[in-house]
Amino acid sequence: MTYEIVIGLETHTQLSTQTKIFSGSSTRYGAQPNTQANEVDMALPGTLPVMNRAAVEHAIRFGLAVGATIAPRSIFARKNYFYPDLPKNYQISQYEIPVVLGGSLTFFVGDKETTINLTRAHLEEDAGKSLHDNYTGPHGELSTGIDLNRTGTPLLEIVSEPEMRSAAEAVAYAKTLHSLVMWLGICDGNMQEGSFRVDVNVSVRPVGQKEFGTRCEIKNVNSFRFIERAINYEVRRQIELIEDGGKVVQETRLYDADLDETRSMRSKEDAHDYRYFPDPDLPPLVISQEWIAEVQESMPALPDALRQRFINEFGIAPIDAAQLSSSRAMATYFLDVISALEVDSADAANVVALRPARAKLAANWLMGEVSATLNREEKDIAQCPVAAAMLAALLKRILDNTISNKIARDVFAAMWTGEENGQPDAIIAAKGLTQINDSGAIEAMIDAVLAANAAIVAEYRAGKQKAFNSLVGQIMKAAKGKANPQQVNDLLKAKLDQA
Repeated sequence: MTYEIVIGLETHTQLSTQTKIFSGSSTRYGAQPNTQANEVDMALPGTLPVMNRAAVEHAIRFGLAVGATIAPRSIFARKNYFYPDLPKNYQISQYEIPVVLGGSLTFFVGDKETTINLTRAHLEEDAGKSLHDNYTGPHGELSTGIDLNRTGTPLLEIVSEPEMRSAAEAVAYAKTLHSLVMWLGICDGNMQEGSFRVDVNVSVRPVGQKEFGTRCEIKNVNSFRFIERAINYEVRRQIELIEDGGKVVQETRLYDADLDETRSMRSKEDAHDYRYFPDPDLPPLVISQEWIAEVQESMPALPDALRQRFINEFGIAPIDAAQLSSSRAMATYFLDVISALEVDSADAANVVALRPARAKLAANWLMGEVSATLNREEKDIAQCPVAAAMLAALLKRILDNTISNKIARDVFAAMWTGEENGQPDAIIAAKGLTQINDSGAIEAMIDAVLAANAAIVAEYRAGKQKAFNSLVGQIMKAAKGKANPQQVNDLLKAKLDQA
Protein backbone atom coordinates (compact mmCIF):
# COMPACT_ATOMS: atom_id res chain seq x y z
CA MET A 1 0.00 0.00 0.00
CA THR A 2 1.15 3.54 -0.76
CA TYR A 3 0.86 6.09 2.02
CA GLU A 4 0.58 9.86 2.12
CA ILE A 5 2.42 11.77 4.84
CA VAL A 6 0.55 14.53 6.68
CA ILE A 7 2.61 17.05 8.64
CA GLY A 8 1.76 20.14 10.65
CA LEU A 9 4.18 22.22 12.73
CA GLU A 10 3.68 24.11 15.97
CA THR A 11 6.54 26.52 16.52
CA HIS A 12 7.30 28.18 19.85
CA THR A 13 9.00 31.47 19.02
CA GLN A 14 10.58 33.24 21.96
CA LEU A 15 9.89 36.94 21.55
CA SER A 16 12.87 39.25 21.89
CA THR A 17 11.56 41.49 24.67
CA GLN A 18 13.71 42.76 27.51
CA THR A 19 11.26 41.59 30.16
CA LYS A 20 8.79 38.73 30.56
CA ILE A 21 5.28 38.64 29.23
CA PHE A 22 3.50 39.32 32.54
CA SER A 23 6.27 40.58 34.84
CA GLY A 24 9.26 42.89 34.90
CA SER A 25 11.85 40.09 35.24
CA SER A 26 14.67 39.99 32.72
CA THR A 27 14.60 37.51 29.82
CA ARG A 28 18.40 37.44 29.48
CA TYR A 29 19.71 33.98 28.66
CA GLY A 30 22.38 32.19 30.70
CA ALA A 31 21.90 33.70 34.17
CA GLN A 32 22.41 31.61 37.30
CA PRO A 33 19.33 29.49 38.13
CA ASN A 34 16.46 31.32 39.81
CA THR A 35 18.07 34.77 39.64
CA GLN A 36 15.57 36.10 37.09
CA ALA A 37 12.27 35.07 38.64
CA ASN A 38 10.25 37.49 40.75
CA GLU A 39 7.08 37.09 42.81
CA VAL A 40 4.82 37.00 39.73
CA ASP A 41 6.93 34.32 38.01
CA MET A 42 6.96 32.20 41.15
CA ALA A 43 3.16 32.58 41.59
CA LEU A 44 3.36 33.88 45.14
CA PRO A 45 -0.06 34.61 46.67
CA GLY A 46 -1.49 38.04 45.87
CA THR A 47 0.58 38.66 42.74
CA LEU A 48 -1.10 39.64 39.47
CA PRO A 49 0.11 39.49 35.84
CA VAL A 50 0.46 42.64 33.74
CA MET A 51 0.60 42.38 29.95
CA ASN A 52 3.89 43.32 28.22
CA ARG A 53 3.01 45.76 25.40
CA ALA A 54 6.16 44.91 23.42
CA ALA A 55 5.15 41.24 23.22
CA VAL A 56 1.79 42.25 21.73
CA GLU A 57 3.50 44.48 19.18
CA HIS A 58 5.75 41.59 18.14
CA ALA A 59 2.65 39.45 17.59
CA ILE A 60 1.03 42.20 15.52
CA ARG A 61 4.17 42.55 13.45
CA PHE A 62 4.17 38.83 12.69
CA GLY A 63 0.49 38.85 11.80
CA LEU A 64 0.96 41.70 9.35
CA ALA A 65 3.95 39.97 7.76
CA VAL A 66 2.00 36.77 6.98
CA GLY A 67 -1.18 38.50 5.83
CA ALA A 68 -3.19 37.33 8.84
CA THR A 69 -6.12 38.89 10.69
CA ILE A 70 -5.21 40.70 13.90
CA ALA A 71 -7.97 40.05 16.41
CA PRO A 72 -9.39 43.35 17.72
CA ARG A 73 -10.19 41.55 20.96
CA SER A 74 -8.48 38.37 22.17
CA ILE A 75 -8.68 36.43 25.40
CA PHE A 76 -6.06 34.93 27.69
CA ALA A 77 -6.87 31.54 29.17
CA ARG A 78 -5.48 29.24 31.82
CA LYS A 79 -4.14 25.96 30.44
CA ASN A 80 -4.12 23.64 33.41
CA TYR A 81 -1.48 20.96 33.88
CA PHE A 82 0.86 19.92 36.67
CA TYR A 83 4.63 19.96 36.25
CA PRO A 84 7.22 20.75 38.94
CA ASP A 85 8.57 23.63 36.80
CA LEU A 86 5.13 25.26 36.41
CA PRO A 87 4.65 27.03 39.76
CA LYS A 88 1.05 28.19 39.13
CA ASN A 89 -0.01 24.70 37.95
CA TYR A 90 -1.39 26.41 34.88
CA GLN A 91 0.10 28.22 31.89
CA ILE A 92 -1.36 31.51 30.68
CA SER A 93 -2.04 31.06 26.98
CA GLN A 94 -4.73 31.82 24.40
CA TYR A 95 -7.26 29.27 23.25
CA GLU A 96 -10.58 30.26 21.71
CA ILE A 97 -9.60 33.73 20.45
CA PRO A 98 -5.89 34.06 19.59
CA VAL A 99 -4.26 37.37 18.70
CA VAL A 100 -3.39 36.26 15.12
CA LEU A 101 -5.75 34.30 12.87
CA GLY A 102 -4.85 32.77 9.50
CA GLY A 103 -2.07 33.95 7.21
CA SER A 104 0.31 31.97 5.03
CA LEU A 105 3.97 31.39 4.18
CA THR A 106 5.33 30.97 0.64
CA PHE A 107 8.68 29.31 -0.01
CA PHE A 108 10.54 27.06 -2.43
CA VAL A 109 11.10 23.32 -2.05
CA GLY A 110 13.79 22.74 -4.64
CA ASP A 111 12.49 24.67 -7.64
CA LYS A 112 8.80 24.30 -6.68
CA GLU A 113 7.03 27.26 -5.08
CA THR A 114 4.82 26.18 -2.18
CA THR A 115 2.36 28.00 0.07
CA ILE A 116 1.35 26.68 3.49
CA ASN A 117 -1.56 28.22 5.38
CA LEU A 118 -1.34 29.12 9.05
CA THR A 119 -4.11 28.31 11.50
CA ARG A 120 -3.21 30.82 14.18
CA ALA A 121 -0.49 32.40 16.29
CA HIS A 122 -1.14 32.99 19.96
CA LEU A 123 0.71 34.57 22.85
CA GLU A 124 1.63 32.55 25.91
CA GLU A 125 4.17 32.29 28.71
CA ASP A 126 6.95 29.71 28.84
CA ALA A 127 7.35 27.25 31.70
CA GLY A 128 10.45 26.79 33.84
CA LYS A 129 13.09 24.13 33.37
CA SER A 130 13.73 20.88 35.22
CA LEU A 131 17.43 20.06 35.68
CA HIS A 132 18.09 16.32 35.77
CA ASP A 133 21.71 15.85 34.69
CA ASN A 134 24.33 15.57 37.44
CA TYR A 135 22.21 17.53 39.88
CA THR A 136 22.42 16.71 43.57
CA GLY A 137 20.45 17.90 46.54
CA PRO A 138 21.78 19.48 49.75
CA HIS A 139 22.91 16.10 51.13
CA GLY A 140 24.49 14.82 47.93
CA GLU A 141 21.47 12.75 46.89
CA LEU A 142 20.49 12.48 43.22
CA SER A 143 17.81 15.09 42.64
CA THR A 144 15.95 17.14 40.09
CA GLY A 145 16.49 20.88 40.27
CA ILE A 146 13.98 23.51 39.21
CA ASP A 147 15.14 26.68 37.43
CA LEU A 148 12.40 29.32 37.10
CA ASN A 149 14.44 31.82 35.06
CA ARG A 150 12.58 30.85 31.89
CA THR A 151 9.15 30.98 33.57
CA GLY A 152 7.06 33.74 32.01
CA THR A 153 9.29 34.28 28.98
CA PRO A 154 7.02 35.51 26.15
CA LEU A 155 6.26 33.03 23.38
CA LEU A 156 4.35 33.32 20.14
CA GLU A 157 3.14 29.82 19.23
CA ILE A 158 2.68 29.64 15.45
CA VAL A 159 0.50 26.78 14.23
CA SER A 160 0.42 25.64 10.60
CA GLU A 161 -2.37 23.80 8.84
CA PRO A 162 -1.55 20.08 8.30
CA GLU A 163 -0.69 20.74 4.64
CA MET A 164 2.91 19.55 4.40
CA ARG A 165 3.48 16.23 2.68
CA SER A 166 7.21 15.54 3.08
CA ALA A 167 10.09 16.09 5.48
CA ALA A 168 11.75 18.36 2.89
CA GLU A 169 8.64 20.55 2.76
CA ALA A 170 8.48 20.75 6.55
CA VAL A 171 12.15 21.78 6.78
CA ALA A 172 11.71 24.42 4.06
CA TYR A 173 8.67 25.80 5.93
CA ALA A 174 10.56 25.87 9.25
CA LYS A 175 13.56 27.60 7.67
CA THR A 176 11.32 30.21 6.06
CA LEU A 177 9.51 30.87 9.33
CA HIS A 178 12.82 31.03 11.22
CA SER A 179 14.17 33.56 8.72
CA LEU A 180 10.98 35.65 8.87
CA VAL A 181 10.85 36.04 12.66
CA MET A 182 14.51 37.06 12.65
CA TRP A 183 13.90 39.41 9.71
CA LEU A 184 11.10 41.10 11.66
CA GLY A 185 13.32 41.43 14.74
CA ILE A 186 10.81 39.63 16.96
CA CYS A 187 13.05 36.63 17.77
CA ASP A 188 16.81 36.04 17.79
CA GLY A 189 16.28 32.59 16.23
CA ASN A 190 18.86 30.86 18.44
CA MET A 191 17.74 27.23 18.32
CA GLN A 192 20.50 26.02 20.65
CA GLU A 193 19.22 28.35 23.39
CA GLY A 194 15.61 27.35 22.79
CA SER A 195 14.46 30.58 21.16
CA PHE A 196 12.90 28.68 18.24
CA ARG A 197 11.46 25.26 19.11
CA VAL A 198 9.43 23.10 16.78
CA ASP A 199 6.81 20.50 17.63
CA VAL A 200 6.18 18.21 14.66
CA ASN A 201 2.80 16.52 14.20
CA VAL A 202 3.07 13.49 11.89
CA SER A 203 0.51 11.00 10.60
CA VAL A 204 0.17 8.74 7.58
CA ARG A 205 -2.84 7.61 5.58
CA PRO A 206 -3.41 5.48 2.49
CA VAL A 207 -3.26 7.58 -0.69
CA GLY A 208 -6.79 8.66 -1.59
CA GLN A 209 -8.15 8.47 1.94
CA LYS A 210 -9.73 11.75 3.07
CA GLU A 211 -9.64 11.16 6.83
CA PHE A 212 -6.38 11.90 8.62
CA GLY A 213 -4.52 9.10 10.32
CA THR A 214 -3.73 9.14 14.04
CA ARG A 215 -1.06 11.74 14.67
CA CYS A 216 1.93 11.70 16.96
CA GLU A 217 3.58 14.90 18.17
CA ILE A 218 7.38 15.04 18.34
CA LYS A 219 8.24 17.69 20.92
CA ASN A 220 10.88 20.41 20.93
CA VAL A 221 13.00 19.53 17.92
CA ASN A 222 15.79 22.08 17.91
CA SER A 223 17.52 21.83 14.51
CA PHE A 224 16.40 21.65 10.90
CA ARG A 225 18.45 18.50 10.33
CA PHE A 226 16.75 16.82 13.28
CA ILE A 227 13.30 17.87 12.01
CA GLU A 228 13.97 15.99 8.77
CA ARG A 229 15.42 12.92 10.50
CA ALA A 230 12.67 12.79 13.12
CA ILE A 231 9.92 12.94 10.49
CA ASN A 232 11.54 10.29 8.31
CA TYR A 233 11.94 7.95 11.29
CA GLU A 234 8.41 8.52 12.55
CA VAL A 235 6.89 7.94 9.10
CA ARG A 236 8.74 4.61 8.79
CA ARG A 237 7.68 3.63 12.31
CA GLN A 238 4.01 4.36 11.71
CA ILE A 239 3.87 2.59 8.32
CA GLU A 240 5.65 -0.48 9.67
CA LEU A 241 3.31 -0.55 12.68
CA ILE A 242 0.20 -0.37 10.49
CA GLU A 243 1.43 -2.98 8.02
CA ASP A 244 2.29 -5.34 10.89
CA GLY A 245 -1.33 -5.16 12.00
CA GLY A 246 -0.77 -2.67 14.80
CA LYS A 247 -2.44 0.64 15.52
CA VAL A 248 -0.86 4.08 15.85
CA VAL A 249 -1.59 5.56 19.28
CA GLN A 250 -1.98 9.32 19.68
CA GLU A 251 0.94 10.33 21.87
CA THR A 252 3.75 12.79 22.46
CA ARG A 253 7.19 11.53 21.47
CA LEU A 254 10.76 12.77 21.82
CA TYR A 255 13.47 12.58 19.17
CA ASP A 256 16.78 11.05 20.29
CA ALA A 257 19.46 12.41 17.96
CA ASP A 258 22.10 9.95 19.18
CA LEU A 259 19.96 6.92 18.32
CA ASP A 260 18.17 8.67 15.42
CA GLU A 261 14.76 7.55 16.65
CA THR A 262 11.64 8.84 18.32
CA ARG A 263 10.42 7.34 21.57
CA SER A 264 7.22 7.58 23.55
CA MET A 265 7.03 10.33 26.17
CA ARG A 266 3.37 10.39 27.26
CA SER A 267 -0.13 9.93 25.89
CA LYS A 268 -1.21 12.97 23.88
CA GLU A 269 -3.63 15.27 25.65
CA ASP A 270 -6.60 16.83 23.89
CA ALA A 271 -7.75 20.37 24.53
CA HIS A 272 -10.42 19.29 27.04
CA ASP A 273 -7.72 17.63 29.16
CA TYR A 274 -6.25 21.06 29.91
CA ARG A 275 -9.56 22.49 31.20
CA TYR A 276 -9.07 25.84 29.49
CA PHE A 277 -10.99 28.77 30.93
CA PRO A 278 -10.58 32.56 30.66
CA ASP A 279 -7.98 33.93 33.05
CA PRO A 280 -9.83 36.15 35.55
CA ASP A 281 -6.68 38.12 36.35
CA LEU A 282 -6.23 39.44 32.81
CA PRO A 283 -8.69 41.63 30.91
CA PRO A 284 -9.31 40.99 27.19
CA LEU A 285 -6.46 42.14 24.96
CA VAL A 286 -7.87 44.99 22.84
CA ILE A 287 -5.92 46.02 19.74
CA SER A 288 -7.10 49.14 17.94
CA GLN A 289 -6.67 49.88 14.23
CA GLU A 290 -4.53 52.85 15.26
CA TRP A 291 -2.16 50.55 17.12
CA ILE A 292 -1.95 48.20 14.13
CA ALA A 293 -1.23 51.18 11.84
CA GLU A 294 1.51 52.34 14.21
CA VAL A 295 3.18 48.92 14.07
CA GLN A 296 2.73 48.80 10.29
CA GLU A 297 4.69 52.04 9.89
CA SER A 298 7.67 50.55 11.73
CA MET A 299 7.78 47.37 9.64
CA PRO A 300 10.84 46.69 7.46
CA ALA A 301 10.48 45.78 3.79
CA LEU A 302 9.27 42.18 3.81
CA PRO A 303 10.93 39.21 2.08
CA ASP A 304 8.11 38.72 -0.43
CA ALA A 305 8.19 42.39 -1.45
CA LEU A 306 11.97 42.31 -1.92
CA ARG A 307 11.72 39.01 -3.80
CA GLN A 308 9.27 40.59 -6.26
CA ARG A 309 11.51 43.62 -6.61
CA PHE A 310 14.49 41.41 -7.42
CA ILE A 311 12.41 39.64 -10.06
CA ASN A 312 10.77 42.71 -11.61
CA GLU A 313 13.49 45.35 -11.35
CA PHE A 314 16.65 43.24 -11.58
CA GLY A 315 15.45 40.38 -13.76
CA ILE A 316 16.50 37.74 -11.22
CA ALA A 317 14.94 34.26 -11.59
CA PRO A 318 12.24 33.57 -8.93
CA ILE A 319 14.16 30.73 -7.25
CA ASP A 320 17.31 32.89 -7.08
CA ALA A 321 15.31 35.86 -5.80
CA ALA A 322 13.96 33.63 -3.02
CA GLN A 323 17.50 32.68 -1.98
CA LEU A 324 18.69 36.29 -2.06
CA SER A 325 15.78 37.31 0.18
CA SER A 326 16.18 34.33 2.51
CA SER A 327 17.46 36.62 5.26
CA ARG A 328 17.43 40.33 5.89
CA ALA A 329 21.21 40.39 6.05
CA MET A 330 21.53 38.64 2.68
CA ALA A 331 19.03 40.95 0.99
CA THR A 332 20.71 44.03 2.43
CA TYR A 333 24.16 42.81 1.31
CA PHE A 334 22.86 42.17 -2.21
CA LEU A 335 21.24 45.61 -2.46
CA ASP A 336 24.42 47.23 -1.13
CA VAL A 337 26.48 45.49 -3.83
CA ILE A 338 24.08 46.70 -6.56
CA SER A 339 24.19 50.24 -5.16
CA ALA A 340 28.00 50.24 -5.02
CA LEU A 341 28.22 48.95 -8.59
CA GLU A 342 26.22 51.94 -9.74
CA VAL A 343 28.27 54.52 -7.85
CA ASP A 344 30.74 56.34 -10.12
CA SER A 345 29.59 54.19 -13.02
CA ALA A 346 31.47 54.94 -16.23
CA ASP A 347 28.17 54.67 -18.08
CA ALA A 348 25.91 56.62 -15.73
CA ALA A 349 23.43 57.37 -18.51
CA ASN A 350 22.65 53.66 -18.87
CA VAL A 351 22.48 52.69 -15.18
CA VAL A 352 18.92 51.36 -15.44
CA ALA A 353 19.59 49.47 -18.68
CA LEU A 354 22.76 47.88 -17.26
CA ARG A 355 21.19 47.02 -13.89
CA PRO A 356 19.92 43.51 -14.80
CA ALA A 357 23.34 42.37 -16.06
CA ARG A 358 25.08 43.79 -13.01
CA ALA A 359 22.46 42.31 -10.68
CA LYS A 360 22.85 38.89 -12.30
CA LEU A 361 26.62 39.00 -11.83
CA ALA A 362 26.21 40.06 -8.19
CA ALA A 363 23.59 37.34 -7.59
CA ASN A 364 25.80 34.65 -9.12
CA TRP A 365 28.68 35.65 -6.88
CA LEU A 366 26.57 35.87 -3.74
CA MET A 367 24.93 32.48 -4.31
CA GLY A 368 28.16 30.97 -5.59
CA GLU A 369 31.61 31.92 -4.33
CA VAL A 370 30.47 33.99 -1.34
CA SER A 371 27.93 31.47 -0.02
CA ALA A 372 30.24 28.51 -0.64
CA THR A 373 33.04 30.16 1.35
CA LEU A 374 30.68 31.12 4.16
CA ASN A 375 29.37 27.54 4.33
CA ARG A 376 32.87 26.08 4.49
CA GLU A 377 33.70 28.33 7.43
CA GLU A 378 30.26 27.89 9.04
CA LYS A 379 29.52 31.61 8.93
CA ASP A 380 26.54 33.61 7.78
CA ILE A 381 26.49 36.66 5.54
CA ALA A 382 26.55 39.02 8.53
CA GLN A 383 30.03 37.63 9.34
CA CYS A 384 31.41 37.97 5.81
CA PRO A 385 34.87 39.60 5.98
CA VAL A 386 34.45 41.00 2.46
CA ALA A 387 32.23 44.08 2.69
CA ALA A 388 29.57 44.66 0.04
CA ALA A 389 31.45 47.68 -1.31
CA MET A 390 34.65 45.62 -1.70
CA LEU A 391 32.81 42.81 -3.52
CA ALA A 392 31.34 45.45 -5.84
CA ALA A 393 34.84 46.80 -6.48
CA LEU A 394 35.93 43.29 -7.48
CA LEU A 395 32.91 42.82 -9.76
CA LYS A 396 33.69 46.12 -11.47
CA ARG A 397 37.04 44.66 -12.56
CA ILE A 398 35.20 41.75 -14.15
CA LEU A 399 32.80 44.10 -15.91
CA ASP A 400 35.57 46.30 -17.33
CA ASN A 401 37.62 43.23 -18.40
CA THR A 402 40.51 44.00 -16.06
CA ILE A 403 40.30 40.39 -14.85
CA SER A 404 38.35 37.28 -15.82
CA ASN A 405 35.71 35.67 -13.65
CA LYS A 406 38.16 32.81 -12.97
CA ILE A 407 40.95 35.14 -11.84
CA ALA A 408 38.40 37.05 -9.75
CA ARG A 409 37.94 33.93 -7.62
CA ASP A 410 41.64 34.00 -6.76
CA VAL A 411 41.40 37.70 -5.93
CA PHE A 412 38.33 37.04 -3.77
CA ALA A 413 40.20 34.36 -1.82
CA ALA A 414 42.95 36.88 -1.10
CA MET A 415 40.38 39.51 -0.09
CA TRP A 416 38.80 37.00 2.30
CA THR A 417 42.08 36.49 4.17
CA GLY A 418 42.76 40.23 4.28
CA GLU A 419 45.67 40.50 1.81
CA GLU A 420 46.37 44.11 0.80
CA ASN A 421 43.70 45.14 3.33
CA GLY A 422 41.13 43.38 1.18
CA GLN A 423 41.44 45.89 -1.64
CA PRO A 424 40.88 44.11 -4.98
CA ASP A 425 42.83 46.62 -7.10
CA ALA A 426 45.85 46.35 -4.81
CA ILE A 427 45.70 42.53 -4.92
CA ILE A 428 45.44 42.52 -8.73
CA ALA A 429 48.44 44.83 -9.00
CA ALA A 430 50.53 42.98 -6.41
CA LYS A 431 49.94 39.59 -8.02
CA GLY A 432 50.14 40.82 -11.61
CA LEU A 433 46.71 39.44 -12.46
CA THR A 434 45.57 42.02 -14.99
CA GLN A 435 43.82 40.31 -17.89
CA ILE A 436 45.42 40.28 -21.34
CA ASN A 437 43.00 41.97 -23.73
CA ASP A 438 45.47 42.76 -26.51
CA SER A 439 44.19 40.81 -29.52
CA GLY A 440 47.64 40.85 -31.13
CA ALA A 441 49.25 39.24 -28.08
CA ILE A 442 46.47 36.64 -27.84
CA GLU A 443 46.74 35.84 -31.57
CA ALA A 444 50.47 35.27 -31.18
CA MET A 445 49.84 32.74 -28.38
CA ILE A 446 47.15 31.02 -30.46
CA ASP A 447 49.48 30.72 -33.45
CA ALA A 448 52.18 29.19 -31.27
CA VAL A 449 49.78 26.61 -29.80
CA LEU A 450 48.32 25.71 -33.21
CA ALA A 451 51.78 25.25 -34.68
CA ALA A 452 52.76 22.90 -31.83
CA ASN A 453 49.55 20.87 -31.94
CA ALA A 454 48.84 19.98 -35.56
CA ALA A 455 47.28 16.63 -34.58
CA ILE A 456 44.73 18.25 -32.28
CA VAL A 457 43.92 20.84 -34.96
CA ALA A 458 43.26 18.00 -37.38
CA GLU A 459 40.95 16.32 -34.84
CA TYR A 460 38.93 19.51 -34.49
CA ARG A 461 38.60 19.92 -38.23
CA ALA A 462 37.50 16.28 -38.39
CA GLY A 463 34.56 17.17 -36.15
CA LYS A 464 35.85 16.41 -32.65
CA GLN A 465 34.63 19.35 -30.55
CA LYS A 466 36.60 18.26 -27.47
CA ALA A 467 39.76 19.15 -29.38
CA PHE A 468 38.70 22.80 -29.25
CA ASN A 469 38.60 22.77 -25.45
CA SER A 470 42.01 21.14 -25.37
CA LEU A 471 43.47 23.95 -27.48
CA VAL A 472 41.79 26.61 -25.34
CA GLY A 473 43.30 25.03 -22.24
CA GLN A 474 46.79 25.14 -23.69
CA ILE A 475 46.39 28.77 -24.74
CA MET A 476 45.21 29.77 -21.28
CA LYS A 477 48.12 27.84 -19.79
CA ALA A 478 50.53 29.77 -22.02
CA ALA A 479 48.84 32.99 -20.87
CA LYS A 480 49.05 31.91 -17.21
CA GLY A 481 45.27 32.16 -17.08
CA LYS A 482 45.29 35.88 -17.81
CA ALA A 483 44.09 35.97 -21.43
CA ASN A 484 40.54 37.22 -21.98
CA PRO A 485 38.59 33.93 -22.30
CA GLN A 486 36.02 35.30 -24.73
CA GLN A 487 38.69 36.72 -27.01
CA VAL A 488 40.60 33.43 -26.90
CA ASN A 489 37.48 31.51 -27.91
CA ASP A 490 36.50 33.92 -30.68
CA LEU A 491 40.00 34.29 -32.19
CA LEU A 492 40.77 30.58 -31.97
CA LYS A 493 37.49 29.62 -33.64
CA ALA A 494 38.09 32.13 -36.42
CA LYS A 495 41.57 30.73 -37.11
CA LEU A 496 40.45 27.09 -36.98
CA ASP A 497 37.54 27.74 -39.30
CA GLN A 498 39.77 29.36 -41.92
CA ALA A 499 40.11 27.24 -45.03
